[in-house]
Amino acid sequence: MAIGTLLQHRGVLTSAQLERAIAEQRASGERLDRVLIRMGLVSREQILAAVGDQFHLPVVDLATSEVDPGVLRLLPAKMVFKQRCVPLRKEAGVLTVATADPYDLTVLDELRLLTGCPVELALADEEQLSEFIRTNYGVGGDTLDAMAGEGGTLVEAKPADEADQAQEASVIKLVNDLLSEAIEQRATDVHIEPYERTLAVRYRIDGVLERANVPPAIHRFGAAIVSRLKIMASLNIAEKRRPQDGRITFKHRPPQGGQGKEFDLRVSVIPMLFGEGVVLRVLSKTAALMPLEELGMPEGVRERWGKLITRPHGILLVTGPTGSGKSTTLYASLNRIVSDAIKVITVEDPVEYQVPGINQIQVNHKVGVDFSSGLRAILRHDPDVVMIGEIRDKETAEIAVQASLTGHLVFSTLHTNDAPGSITRLLDMGVEPFLVSSSLEGVLAQRLVRRVCDACGAAHVPDEHERKGVSGLPEGAVLRKGAGCRACRQTGYRGRLGVYELLTVTERTRQQITERRPSPEIAAAGKAAGDFWALYDDGMTKVLAGKTTLEEVLSALSE
Repeated sequence: MAIGTLLQHRGVLTSAQLERAIAEQRASGERLDRVLIRMGLVSREQILAAVGDQFHLPVVDLATSEVDPGVLRLLPAKMVFKQRCVPLRKEAGVLTVATADPYDLTVLDELRLLTGCPVELALADEEQLSEFIRTNYGVGGDTLDAMAGEGGTLVEAKPADEADQAQEASVIKLVNDLLSEAIEQRATDVHIEPYERTLAVRYRIDGVLERANVPPAIHRFGAAIVSRLKIMASLNIAEKRRPQDGRITFKHRPPQGGQGKEFDLRVSVIPMLFGEGVVLRVLSKTAALMPLEELGMPEGVRERWGKLITRPHGILLVTGPTGSGKSTTLYASLNRIVSDAIKVITVEDPVEYQVPGINQIQVNHKVGVDFSSGLRAILRHDPDVVMIGEIRDKETAEIAVQASLTGHLVFSTLHTNDAPGSITRLLDMGVEPFLVSSSLEGVLAQRLVRRVCDACGAAHVPDEHERKGVSGLPEGAVLRKGAGCRACRQTGYRGRLGVYELLTVTERTRQQITERRPSPEIAAAGKAAGDFWALYDDGMTKVLAGKTTLEEVLSALSE
């Protein structure tokens, strides 16, 4: 019985819903069960229960299954990857094997012949099965297995063969597997690090580096992997002595089907002791379209920042360390104000996201296009709003000030610890106090903290040790903390949110800037007048709301 009809008989699906799903299936070419799940008409559990009843198979939860390493070795990796099935246990001479596709009955016969013992099938969720295989057999393990020779030994490429090998289908698939796994795990960066006898692959997830589970044999193909990435990024594969930078557009299709998404990968290759190291920054093309409301700003900060970005002229700064989400905030701000009535031009190094309606210029030091020269040039293109990637020197700062004083709204970033510190930084660069005070309108500082996992987060009462040195935490406050689960990779956190600080420049602040008052004094006066919302205050608000933890906020603010 077809899965759609089966679900109808079980009362899970109506005829109208099934017809809609079949029409969608014809358009997308996906399996019907995946279409039903994607459309939200049925759950994975309902599909599994229906198929399990149909084939009289038990349903297993691979997320909680502990399998003995000896049992895992009962099936060759090649069979696991080829047939998408995994051994679970062997009892009384009978081997139980989990599969997500019980429709292929030839697998059962093949397993019996291979193992020489009776085999029983169990039904598993397809996503759980893929995760189980990745965890126990490694990312790209099927490709490495296919690359093995007759005797099962991987043949290492000679340097002269690296370019040819990088073009082979097996190496192409291996690199695609590594990139797809990074995207599925929500990684923002991929690190490929060569050592004498190993190749380490690490993913930065929610701001923390974690080792990817790759087979040890992958180190034999380290040079071929790097060559393949160079080819994808249009770099010189013969040049191994100098650092190189490039960009890859990678289309990722989720394993459960559906429309693929395009990602921009910024590639940096650097020669190291045992080969070339690679770091890829993963940028989703849709991330730039995030509205201000979804960034996690407190309502008061969002309202004030929303008013600042609609001003006709002045300088607005976003500050924070590398990787604190400054670019995302800038793009969200530009998206809020961009329209046919205004012209927006940016100078970026590099252009991280391509945004419709915004004219974007890529810094190119080789031909003399840097922030200052690019900013000078774009002012002749009659812009209303200018965004400059970063103010790094006095020249760029002074041009930005002059642009704001001649009727342009200028957005930019600075690397400072807090919002008031950006004023001191501009003055230290050599910009005159009267120019800073007359042009600066507001400064937004931010950090990213990890969000408590929704799946395993539970009430938590901090002890004396956790409360030590913490102000603003009421006695008996009940917070939230994650215990660790499969959804959050046992970390207790899943996803990140911003912590924000906003300094609105008022007449009092302008006077303080002209008098070169220290930043703590500017912050204190702003807080007393209600013109300054501090990072710590927003962090504690989010801790008390159960969105993040004390440890995360204190760690982020110590940067």
